[in-house]
Amino acid sequence: MLKLISLEMRKMKTKLFRGALLAGAIILAFMILVTFTDSGDGEFNTYADVIGAVFTFSKGTFLIFAAVLLGKIVIGEYKNNTISVLFMYPIPRKKLMTAKLLIVCMFTFTAVFVSDVVISAILIGIDYFFKDVIQGELTFKFISEKLLWGFNDSVYAAGIGLIPIYFGMRKKSVSTTIVSAIIMTSLLSSGFGDFRLGSQAAVSIGLALVGVAIAYLTIRNIEYKDIA
Repeated sequence: MLKLISLEMRKMKTKLFRGALLAGAIILAFMILVTFTDSGDGEFNTYADVIGAVFTFSKGTFLIFAAVLLGKIVIGEYKNNTISVLFMYPIPRKKLMTAKLLIVCMFTFTAVFVSDVVISAILIGIDYFFKDVIQGELTFKFISEKLLWGFNDSVYAAGIGLIPIYFGMRKKSVSTTIVSAIIMTSLLSSGFGDFRLGSQAAVSIGLALVGVAIAYLTIRNIEYKDIA
């Protein structure tokens, strides 16, 4: 399995990863803008507010990236019928598809978690050395809780990121895959006040399980399904 994942990674171009770095930079720039140019009565005044916003933006952004990746290495190959060549190899179809979906999960988990930690750390560093704008106290307990939250949220995102494959595989459409991810991200980011649908653990866990179930159903009978 590890060898298959490695081979799939080699086939991928670096554009997606450069795009992920660019997305992280844009999130950072936006957070710097709204945090340190605020008059003091905005939404991001405390460490909890700032870190919560970073987590929300990172999760939403990389769920869309996960859909792009699904479109590239799964849906696109079905659409262009290049998957038929891949399935001619003496390797079980289930194993090939599992490797592809694991790549999406690993990318989503890593991108969300690294983005959460790095962007939050940079914002805290800027505040400490230059501005001292963000209110609140950084304690070991607070940092530990946020790291655990970020880790759990990244795990959930890895599962949720698989949901768009259901919509993409129905019509073998890359655009449908991406649009479904955008709609899903919009819903998860919606809310009022401090409430965000995607911040609710029960919602995230439920959707992650749905994503895993969809992935399982996608590959369950793949050995016998017509790829046309």
